[in-house]
Amino acid sequence: MLIGREKEIALLDSYLQSDRSEFIALYGRRRVGKTFLITQLYGDKFAFEMTGVLNASKNEQLLYFNHALERFGYDFRAGRPMTWNEAFFALESLLEKIPASRQHIVFIDELPCLATARSGFISAFDHFWNSWASRRPGLKLIVCGSATSWMISNLINNHGGLHNRVTHEIHLHQFTLSETEKFLKAKKFKWSRANIAQCYMIFGGVPYYLSLLRNNESVAQNVDRLCFSSDGELRQEYDRLYKSLFKESERYTKVIATLASTRKGLTRDEIAKALKIKTGGNLTKILVELQNCDFVRRYHMRTQRGLSKNGTYQLMDFFTLFHCAFIPNTTDDSFWSKSVNSPKIHNWQGLTFELLCMAHVPEIKKGLRIDRIRTEHYSWRSRKDKDGAQVDLIIERADGMINMCEMKFSQKPYSVTADEEKKLLRREAVFVEETGLKHGVLLTLVSPQGVLENSHSDIISEVITLDTLFAP
Repeated sequence: MLIGREKEIALLDSYLQSDRSEFIALYGRRRVGKTFLITQLYGDKFAFEMTGVLNASKNEQLLYFNHALERFGYDFRAGRPMTWNEAFFALESLLEKIPASRQHIVFIDELPCLATARSGFISAFDHFWNSWASRRPGLKLIVCGSATSWMISNLINNHGGLHNRVTHEIHLHQFTLSETEKFLKAKKFKWSRANIAQCYMIFGGVPYYLSLLRNNESVAQNVDRLCFSSDGELRQEYDRLYKSLFKESERYTKVIATLASTRKGLTRDEIAKALKIKTGGNLTKILVELQNCDFVRRYHMRTQRGLSKNGTYQLMDFFTLFHCAFIPNTTDDSFWSKSVNSPKIHNWQGLTFELLCMAHVPEIKKGLRIDRIRTEHYSWRSRKDKDGAQVDLIIERADGMINMCEMKFSQKPYSVTADEEKKLLRREAVFVEETGLKHGVLLTLVSPQGVLENSHSDIISEVITLDTLFAP
């Protein structure tokens, strides 16, 4: 059963109903549900379907391709294809049996796996599309790949024969909190939104991870079973995840570990210094590819001259952050259940809640009733204040106002203390002084249960609760 994905479904349906041939590239993080989406929507309409296999040789991939041809009715009396050119000629022959006026969907999953070194796959695929498939209005070619950077470099931004040949691209992201709630309700979970948010801060909105949860267990029991038991299904997921996406995955996991060591993010120069490597093209390539796979976000700081040119990189994948913080550091099968109320976990929850908010900025804007106003959002870090004042989320609005968002994790209404009030006022004053902005500043609290009214709470102009982050 499909949950969410309304936007992507509408796009795919419109592409498949067009009166021309279509080349659709669907990409996104591993386990995010790309294959499930396509097979659920169009599985009974495929004229051809096959899936590439990770780390298989050219001959093995051709064997799988030939087997798929056979399943869809190809007659091998002329012999079995031994090269990729022959394989695509065979596919053309198979599809030519379908009248050109009729729609026929070709689905190739995990396409990057097929393009092994010196295999000739790309040139054969290029020839298939440019010389034949692009001229058949009824043909809809859909390709998927978890190796997102490969999809972008070799298909979408290809500078050879496939340049500008992809007619549509769809980047499939993780579920939002709202979609996660729908998914779990469909699976008969009775969890509160606080439970779902806690689950999201561990597994993110990755459908595959969510599918492993059991509705007769608590969040903590599920986490122990999946992540901390010796045979837990996700205990080795971190290594599998990065090795399946990147060649020389150690280069990527070193950058990931460096970013995991600080939640505020690092510039490229800071990453290079920490790793004792040159800040050149290789590091840039790694960071771009991590962004393309939704593991890392690049954001800009606000200065008096505007947004800084040098971006700051922040690790945003919830499961990766959870793994780095906890999974390799214990052999206790029930670590999470035993530690869930510890100071370390409380500190982790506070930091991760900030990232949860950053992953739901559109929902925050909607809750502030500014989603129809032109806005820019960014972070700010003081260059002068000795206390290192920083705000993770500033929303600058076209109506002359600014929402300075303070994100606080609390299981009850957040209480603003006298010291907190002074700190917030000081931060606001330093921000205005350093940026030179003339906007009015609205101190905005984002906290699961809102704010506790007391003698210091009047400093808060706007309040966003957990329910707002669940807005569809």
